[in-house]
Amino acid sequence: MKKIKQNKFQTKYVFVTGGVVSSIGKGLTAASLGALLQARGFSVTIMKCDPYLNVDPGTMSPFQHGEVYVTEDGAETDLDLGHYERFTQANLTRAHSVSAGQIYDTVISKERRGDYLGGTVQVIPHITDQIKHRILEVGQGHEVALVEIGGTVGDIEGLPFLEAIRQLRSDLGPGHSALIHVTYVPYIKAAGELKSKPTQHSVKELREIGLQPDMLVCRSEYPLDDNFKKKTALFCSVDPKNVVAANDAQTIYEVPLMLHNEGLDSILLETLNLKNKPPVLEGWQKMVRVLKKPNKRVKIALVGKYVDLKESYKSLHEALIHGGIANLSAVDIHYVDSDKLNHKTIKQELKDVTGILVPGGFGLRGVDGKLLAIQFAREHKIPFFGICYGMQLAAIEFARNVCGISKATSREWISAGTENENCVIDIMPEQKNIVDKGGTMRLGAFPCKLIAGSRAFKEYNQKIIFERHRHRYEFNNNYRALFEKRGLTCSGLYESRDLVEILELKSHPWFIGVQFHPEFKSRPLDPHPLFVGFISASLKEQKRQTL
Repeated sequence: MKKIKQNKFQTKYVFVTGGVVSSIGKGLTAASLGALLQARGFSVTIMKCDPYLNVDPGTMSPFQHGEVYVTEDGAETDLDLGHYERFTQANLTRAHSVSAGQIYDTVISKERRGDYLGGTVQVIPHITDQIKHRILEVGQGHEVALVEIGGTVGDIEGLPFLEAIRQLRSDLGPGHSALIHVTYVPYIKAAGELKSKPTQHSVKELREIGLQPDMLVCRSEYPLDDNFKKKTALFCSVDPKNVVAANDAQTIYEVPLMLHNEGLDSILLETLNLKNKPPVLEGWQKMVRVLKKPNKRVKIALVGKYVDLKESYKSLHEALIHGGIANLSAVDIHYVDSDKLNHKTIKQELKDVTGILVPGGFGLRGVDGKLLAIQFAREHKIPFFGICYGMQLAAIEFARNVCGISKATSREWISAGTENENCVIDIMPEQKNIVDKGGTMRLGAFPCKLIAGSRAFKEYNQKIIFERHRHRYEFNNNYRALFEKRGLTCSGLYESRDLVEILELKSHPWFIGVQFHPEFKSRPLDPHPLFVGFISASLKEQKRQTL
C-alpha cells in the first residue's frame, strides 16, 4: 500500500455504518455531524464508501439509486455527497466518493502490471489495503474525517469495507477513531411498544467481524425513553448516554439541532479526546424557524419523468427549499409526470402553480409533456426555469413555435448516421467517436461569462461564474442570430469554446434556461441566486394571479 504523508496533526476518523434496513439516514447523520463539528470550529472532511461494483453511479438508473451528484472536479457520485456539501462548507472531489468497483478496478490493474510481484491477490490484504489507503488519503490535513459506509451491515458486498475499518481502528489506536451505528427501532402497534431486538441483532453482526460501536443512533417515529436506552445499551455493550434518539424531523435541516440536543456531538468529542468548544448554531436555528413558520407559501411545478422517486431530484428539491428560505417562504413542490402531460391534462396539472421548472434528463420519454409545459409557461407568462435538458427543450420549443422550424430537434433523438439539418441541440465534436457511456460527458465546473444588463447578471450580480455540468449535447450556434432576433437571447457564454450556457426570454417576467446544474451549488445557509430569483418571481406571479 502506498505510504501516506504524515499530518501536521493526527486526523481523527469517525465511521458511520447502518443496520436493520437501508435508507436509514446514515448520510444525514454523517452530514449533520459534519455541520456540528464545523460549528465548533473543527476542520472537517467527509466521504462515502459504496459497496456496489459499479465504478460510479453515472450509468445507474435514477429509479434505482436516486440522482447522480456531480462534484466541482467532475466526479459522478452518490447523492449523499450532496447532503455532505449542503450541510457543511466542504467542496468535495472524486476522492471523497469510493465504490467497490473503483477499488477492485485499481487492484486488478495493479495485478495486470505485475505490481504484486507474482503474489496471490486476495481480498485481505489487497482490497482492504486499497480501501484503507483511500480513507487515510482523504483525511490528510483535517482534524476530523467522517466516513460513511454504504449499504446495511450483513450485506456480503460490504464486508471488505467493514474489515478495512476494523483494521484501521486497530492501526489508529484508542482515542483516534469512533464508530457510530445507525439503526431502525420499529414500533409494534399491537404490543404498543418499541422493539430493540433488530438493533441488538445488527450490533451482533458488527461484533462478529470485530467491530464494537461506540454510539448508536436509533431512528424511530416515537420518542425513546430512558428504560429503552438502558436496555439497548446493556445488550449492545455501549454506555446508555451513547444511545441517541433520532426521531423523524419536520425538516431535514432540523436534524443537526436534534442530534446536538441529544448530545451526540459532545459524546463524539469525548470519545475522540477533542476539546469541547461551544458550537455556533444561530444560522441553523434561524433557518429552521423560517422553515417551520414561513411568512408565505408558493406552489412550483417540477415537470419530469422520475417523479415516482423523489430522490431522483433530491438536489433540485433542496435548492427550491433554499430559494424559499431566502424569500421567507415555504415552497410546495408539485411533481408532474411529463409522460402523462398532454393538451387535455395540462391546464388541470398546472392549475394554481406560479412557477414551472423542467429539470435535467436523458432520452425521448416524456419529452412531449415537457415541451408542452415550457410552451404553457412561455405563453402564460409564468416564471420558468429550465435546467440542462430543460434548457435544451426550451430552445427546441422556441424554435418550433416561435421561429417556425417545425422539425427542430436534438441530435440525441436521431439515429446514428442520420442527417438532420434542424438540430438546434447538437453534439460536441470531441464527443462524436465516444463509445463508453460512463464519465464521458461534459462534467464538473466550467466558467461562464454573464452579459451585463441580462436577467442572469442581475441575479448573480457578477461577471464570471463557475457552475457544474453533466451533459453531452450543446446549443447549436448556427441558431443564435435567429433566436436573438426573435427574443430568446444568450446571456451566459463559456467563452473559450464559444458555448451557450444561459438562454433567457426578453419579453417574459422570468424565463431562464441554463445548460448547467445550479442545484449542486445551493446551500441552505447560502441559497443559489437563480433559485432565489425564481422563487421571488413565482411569489410575484402568485400575487398577480390573486389580484
